Amino acid sequence: MKVDVLLGLQWGDEGKGKIVDVLTPNYDVISRFQGGPNAGHTLEFNNIKHVLHTIPSGIFRENKLNVIGNGVVLDPGTFKKEIDSIAKLGIDLTQNLYISKKAHLILPTHRLLDAASEAAKGKAKIGSTLKGIGPTYRDKTGRDGLRAGDIFSNFEQKYADRTAKHKDILEKQYGFEYAEALAEYEKEWFEGIELMKKFKIVDTEYLINDSMAEGKSVIAEGAQGTMLDIDFGSYPFVTSSNTICAGACTGLGVAPNRIGKVFGIFKAYCTRVGMGPFPTELEDEVGQQLRDAGHEYGSTTGRPRRCGWLDLVALKYSNMINGVTELIMMKTDVLDDFDTIKVCVAYKINGEVTTQFPDNLDQEIEPVYVELPGWKTDLTKITHQNEFPEELNSYINFLEEETKLPISIVSVGPNRAQTIIVEND
Repeated sequence: MKVDVLLGLQWGDEGKGKIVDVLTPNYDVISRFQGGPNAGHTLEFNNIKHVLHTIPSGIFRENKLNVIGNGVVLDPGTFKKEIDSIAKLGIDLTQNLYISKKAHLILPTHRLLDAASEAAKGKAKIGSTLKGIGPTYRDKTGRDGLRAGDIFSNFEQKYADRTAKHKDILEKQYGFEYAEALAEYEKEWFEGIELMKKFKIVDTEYLINDSMAEGKSVIAEGAQGTMLDIDFGSYPFVTSSNTICAGACTGLGVAPNRIGKVFGIFKAYCTRVGMGPFPTELEDEVGQQLRDAGHEYGSTTGRPRRCGWLDLVALKYSNMINGVTELIMMKTDVLDDFDTIKVCVAYKINGEVTTQFPDNLDQEIEPVYVELPGWKTDLTKITHQNEFPEELNSYINFLEEETKLPISIVSVGPNRAQTIIVEND
């Protein structure tokens, strides 16, 4: 058995949660391998919308194992809120949700350090969600983190030691007043720690590999998107973990030769949250039309997303470094009302045209577009690919020819039922 990987190919918010939820009937184990609670994976079914931040998107399916891998950074307070919300639906996750002992914990002081650091940067801020994720990963790589397994061993002393260092930085480096906010954060945080003790906190790398040895199927669910990868994204406006396919190996403890299918998810256009370069951004009425039609506001933060046309330079780059085997196109219905649709096929930089994604996006980049006819059809009622308008088929064929990859799923709305499986010749 192999681990199939599902990840975002753009700047996040591609709709990964919905597709994991759609695909989970085919898998026995659903796992998260990186990221923190800034990832809001939205699932919508039975006319109810659910937003998950840390928990894998397979928890609404029966008889599935859900795994929070070692590459994830976990905020116990946010975790408790998620669990409490799901419990109201009559779902008990204590039996089928596993947490890696090696998953690092986001401490209350990490959130304060995040806020202090971002405030100190002024106009140079990167647009952090202020969830404490960056400082947690810094402590992880600095070999000074606190992990989920630590809550069972001399935990209070370890917590005191870590937070003492953080308080010293907050006071001396930033002059940051933290006492009131810390007291509030710590209350919910320690309540979350007590709840975590009711769950199975194990060496999940054994759980994953043993499951495969038993013939069970596994899917790894990525967070954020490829363009936010710490190594290959639009640095420094990136997240703090490896969001690419290779991150599934380090974030779950599986060997590279155990990776199977790689599902690459992208929107039929592009969005980005926060600061940083965005070559195809539309800061006009067209961009606002995309934002309104796509309800492009963060499911976790509520922040309006920046919108633009589909960027094939970035998409092909993502396909290459992830080893994508098939594409999944989301939010296709958002383009229903456009007469023409543009797609960026190259960049013009300093007068030269390139199809390679540059390491430095902080330079003047002019997108080179092709225009395709819009379909001017309500796609949300479509239930089969035979009902696709000719212009949509042309759009799909163009993207498949450009990427040399099949588009296997086309999403035409937020609900489970609005997910069209495409049969390719």
